[in-house]
Amino acid sequence: MTEIDRLPDGYGGLLAAVKAEVARARIRTARVVNTELIGLYWAIGPRILESQRADGWGTRVIDRLSTDLRAEFPGMRGFSARSLVYMRTFADRYPDSIAQRPVAQLPWRHITTLLDKVPDPAARDWYAAQDVEHGWSTPVLTHHITTERHKRVGAAPNNSPQVLPPADSDQTREIVQDPYVLAFLALDPHHSERDLEDALVNRLTRFLAELGTGFAYVGRQYKVTVGASDYFIDLLFYHLRLRAFVVFELKAVAAQPEHIGKLNFYVNVVDDRLRNTEHGDRPTIGILLAADRDDVAVEYAVRGLTTPLAVSTYRALPDDVRPALPSATDLAGIVNDARQDLNQKARDRP
Repeated sequence: MTEIDRLPDGYGGLLAAVKAEVARARIRTARVVNTELIGLYWAIGPRILESQRADGWGTRVIDRLSTDLRAEFPGMRGFSARSLVYMRTFADRYPDSIAQRPVAQLPWRHITTLLDKVPDPAARDWYAAQDVEHGWSTPVLTHHITTERHKRVGAAPNNSPQVLPPADSDQTREIVQDPYVLAFLALDPHHSERDLEDALVNRLTRFLAELGTGFAYVGRQYKVTVGASDYFIDLLFYHLRLRAFVVFELKAVAAQPEHIGKLNFYVNVVDDRLRNTEHGDRPTIGILLAADRDDVAVEYAVRGLTTPLAVSTYRALPDDVRPALPSATDLAGIVNDARQDLNQKARDRP
């Protein structure tokens, strides 16, 4: 190799830095292009809507408009009759400027999903803002809409407003849902806490998608030693955006005051043993995932506690909404695997 061919020691760093800049530029360009495209679709929509209202024409004009536009712009996609109908609906649902609204930052497929599945304007705005913030895929967005995440976030009885600063309480509210929708587990009606835990861990990816963005898995049956005794936390997570540990206590029966006491115990232990305040960790959060609950009993049980706790329930989806879930093939596979696991457990028992 000649002196000209020999590369300096820092070349690898230079190449990596340039590649990173190119990647960032491509992402910025894609976002700008997407925003312009969504602006174009929104601008076309009112013209179709106004002309249709004024002249009273129907779908045949939409079909002809689609044909003419595709002939005029042969290299441009998005002018199918179906897309033009969506543009008209888009303009109808968003009659004012969308420039400063989260929906303007979403991919067109996400917008059409919102138009199809979320009739309530306030709920639609909520999903659009959450989608922008968390970068959901289309299947994840569809899943959260189908399971009515906007009604579940923050719905579980909890004491975070009393024990956490306002900013921390508001952020914690986003991950405290009621109920968690775990239909994909297909659990036996007589399953135990261990069955529930096994099914959750074996299908951890789906469980994390249900929990929401930001959860990092730490462990199951996480051992903590207190005094002369060992204790085992059912599931332990760390929430990256909240910078807080999250303890899950699983119960296949209705929530009882003693369950909340045990959860409070685990939260205190994790707070003392694992939480690193020097690195900015916030107070540990405890969530009791139970088959049912008595809100009055829960209120008495959490009263006076200083740890942030929530008591949620889990449920199965009704049969009529299951077909609306994304990735039907994957979902069926997970259901079948869960059934086989639990049936095998039943056969193995003496």
